[in-house]
Amino acid sequence: MRRAVAMAVALGVAVTVTGAGPRPEESAPSGFVALSDVAPGVVREMRYTGPHNFVGTRIDGYVEDVCLVTRPVARALRGVQRAALRHGLAVQVYDCYRPQRAVDHFVRWAAEAERRRMKAEFYPRVAKDRLFAEGYIARRSGHSSGGTVDVTLVPRSAPPARPYVPGERLVPCFAPRVARFPDRSVDMGTGYDCFDAKAHTAHAGLTGEQRANRLLLRRLMEGAGFENLPQEWWHFTYRNEPYPGRRFDFPVSRSALSG
Repeated sequence: MRRAVAMAVALGVAVTVTGAGPRPEESAPSGFVALSDVAPGVVREMRYTGPHNFVGTRIDGYVEDVCLVTRPVARALRGVQRAALRHGLAVQVYDCYRPQRAVDHFVRWAAEAERRRMKAEFYPRVAKDRLFAEGYIARRSGHSSGGTVDVTLVPRSAPPARPYVPGERLVPCFAPRVARFPDRSVDMGTGYDCFDAKAHTAHAGLTGEQRANRLLLRRLMEGAGFENLPQEWWHFTYRNEPYPGRRFDFPVSRSALSG
């Protein structure tokens, strides 16, 4: 068998070896879990599994509508959820573990100047060719270690958000809450993935309610061991994440979990 495979490789023939196990980076390392198995009350609105994001399409590597994180992060979010419930709120996640192939998709998209279908909502005041320079997109992401999540707070009894309809009129992400896309979130001053200075956690141009909501989210997350990225009110990294600095590339799918 080995000799046959070697000959085929030498000839440039693709070979599938039965029983060889999963290809590299198709399975998560030990310790990754589905958040819903550990903290079932956390709400999901996984933006990269569908078209309502700054690219406008499902992102590479997002196979299923599931939030994957390391077990310590899941347990910490369970604690945040319990604390949020005492305020009549719940935690909602927009993104969790992000494979490197998804980050690469963002990089390719950023290089395609003509692809700006979602500009009016997500980056209306920033030129697309400035997204790297201004730090809105990077070639590596902390999400790829499984220790970073994008979250908000939603009313505990909020009904499901209406689905985004591709082609619908887009409203700037920094518009008043009643005007921008309704994603259940309490008023944080901007929508998710808003490439704008107003998304900075401590931005001066917030209303009292918006500032209070951001401070509550940060306080709950920091109390559970997370640190906020000052440029994005929704972005939090677990201080004691198990794989700091690692960048994984397995797909976002329950089948990727090692059990």
